[in-house]
Amino acid sequence: MNMSMSMPATLAAAFLGGLILNLMPCVFPVISLKAFGLIRHVHDRRAARVEGLAFLAGVVFTMLLLCATLLAARASGAAVGWGFQLQSPVLIATLALVMLALALNMMGVFEIGLAAQRLGNLSGSRSGPLGAALTGALAIVVATPCTAPFMAGAVGAALLRPPAEGVAIFLALALGFAAPFTVVALVPACARLLPKPGAWMATLKHVLAFPMLGAAAWLAWVLDRQGGSAALGALLAAAVVLGLAAWVYGLAQRRQIAGVRYRPLLGFAVLLVAGVGVSLAGLPATSAGGGTPARAETPVAWTPHAVAAQRGRGKPIFVNFTASWCITCQVNDRAALSTTVVQEALARTDTIYMVADSTTYNPEIDQAINQFGRGGLPVYVVYPADGGAPVLLPQLLSPDIVVSALKKASANKS
Repeated sequence: MNMSMSMPATLAAAFLGGLILNLMPCVFPVISLKAFGLIRHVHDRRAARVEGLAFLAGVVFTMLLLCATLLAARASGAAVGWGFQLQSPVLIATLALVMLALALNMMGVFEIGLAAQRLGNLSGSRSGPLGAALTGALAIVVATPCTAPFMAGAVGAALLRPPAEGVAIFLALALGFAAPFTVVALVPACARLLPKPGAWMATLKHVLAFPMLGAAAWLAWVLDRQGGSAALGALLAAAVVLGLAAWVYGLAQRRQIAGVRYRPLLGFAVLLVAGVGVSLAGLPATSAGGGTPARAETPVAWTPHAVAAQRGRGKPIFVNFTASWCITCQVNDRAALSTTVVQEALARTDTIYMVADSTTYNPEIDQAINQFGRGGLPVYVVYPADGGAPVLLPQLLSPDIVVSALKKASANKS
């Protein structure tokens, strides 16, 4: 996608990209929460409509806030793109703890949004519009590690066009992302396709805790790549304290129901959560390592000068713009780039393999991505051996796509 594409076509691509984003693995833990909420309200059409619209509002507000932050950062001279906030170790650690807290909530350690007298009564559980809006906001935040087809080009166009058009593109992306759940919430015919609520939902609620724990574990791995063992140790300590705070808070809730003094326990839980915040404040800002995927060969570190020095010297160049927090990047690495057939093609064509690691902020990498008209990761670029124009590969790779690109790039060796 480029600047020559019409605005209606760009908006359509953004909407479609947002729609497809619902199918990406990074969104599943939070989206499963919303699906659970819709099933819970399948027979209460008013509650379903209210929560559906609240979810839409949370998605749109957060997306526009993200858009405003992106555009403001770029206006100040920073070359940032989609997912830029995940280059912050503090935000990564915070998201990991949020996922852990949600998992503990789903397991019943404590409850969110329940009147005390309804604690433990699943059928009476109502998070309300605020909970639905926060779910929408969290869904957007955790969606940034993934980039769906059509989406990166639309985000890239949004960052290159005038601010008003950029906001419109991000709004179309948000509407596409929220569309499935909003339609189900507002259209009775769609809601009837959902399973009927029942006792099975208690088990489902516990099962849905495990994707949250998986997301927390993945974020802990990303933090280790960003900040090293010291940052990971701080996160693990904070996780233990948060777990204790959740248990104490749940105990306070149960004592409130029983009419026993609970405020000291509640105050203790608050102090524990404050301690978690203090531990996060000490996280290192950057890492000495990086998110470079482990590979059989040793990749060359990407820099603009390294590319310029190697172009047109008879060898193709394959540049992998990646990051540890980019789930799509990790999937492509394992499903395509690390396969034997691609490794053999790299060796056979004598291709120079470069990795541009954006796990932590690197303005040169973000600037290069923007120059290719992409607003976020992953980006894969093949430079032909004869020094011809670079070729941009799709965001979702297969071994055949990579092998074919390498074969063409090496066809005209000088």
